Amino acid sequence: MHRPLTLVVAVLTFRRCEELRRHLPEVARHVESLTAAAPGPISASVLVVDNDPSGSAGPVVEELGLDVRYVCEPDPGIAAARNRAVDEAAGADLLVFIDDDERPLPGWLPALVDTWAVHRPVAVPGRVLPRYASPPETWLIAGGFFDRPVRASGTRMPTAAAGNLLIDLRQLRSSGLRFEEPFGRTGGEDSLLGRRLVQQGLQIIWCAESAVEDVIPAERLTRSWVLRRAWSQGNLQSLIDVRLAAGPWRRAYVTAYRLAAGCSLIGRGMPRAAIGYVCRRKRLQAQGSGASFRGMGMIAGACGRRFEQYARSDASN
Repeated sequence: MHRPLTLVVAVLTFRRCEELRRHLPEVARHVESLTAAAPGPISASVLVVDNDPSGSAGPVVEELGLDVRYVCEPDPGIAAARNRAVDEAAGADLLVFIDDDERPLPGWLPALVDTWAVHRPVAVPGRVLPRYASPPETWLIAGGFFDRPVRASGTRMPTAAAGNLLIDLRQLRSSGLRFEEPFGRTGGEDSLLGRRLVQQGLQIIWCAESAVEDVIPAERLTRSWVLRRAWSQGNLQSLIDVRLAAGPWRRAYVTAYRLAAGCSLIGRGMPRAAIGYVCRRKRLQAQGSGASFRGMGMIAGACGRRFEQYARSDASN
């Protein structure tokens, strides 16, 4: 008899108890459904990794009374939390990441596993769809700030984000790679790991049938927030490219390239935004502004400046 396939679904959380209380039962139900409906033997479980040193999510998990394992990772940063999930799932075959503010949609988990079973890649990313806590203004929609690319299932990817992601732990262990701690406060640790895995010749395969909803709170539905996010995305693009550059000459070339690319984005974006404001065309306004801020972040990243979106202000962290 074949050994059952073992899978761990890791829910990462940091001081978002209401979101965890709302979505964790749904994740647990999906895991139960997978084990009941799978064509072959499979053992699946749920792991909550709390990155709050005070363990604020512990009472929530206990209150829900679910068959869920809880651990607290006191070292700050998203990379430390992800690595803790990898370590806690050391005996499993597969690890699936989902965020505490994401709601899995029907077929989410079986689709990831099925895609992995067909292609046997090191990772399978799925779709993340925006769900707005309140109706966003037209400017935000026109700019496409929360849109994500649509791809066909089976598409080979150059990297992957970890909001909805399956990882083959055997291949990850063989690679010798982990989520890099210097990117724990900036984010981008998932994209960096994905690019390093692909550099080793491993495959990342897209799954369009797996989807989760990313619940976007009202405080993020502002022009200032999405423009900071555009700056952060450009910043991370440069930081990751420079990090991957081998040797001083290659690093110098990548730095110069990203500086030029950032200037080009600003040079295209600012006139586009200006025309949009003059002509009262929100799409031009939003897309031009977003491109300009992304370009500014790219230049800052090429110069070594980091935007620490996961930085913590309190002394205990």
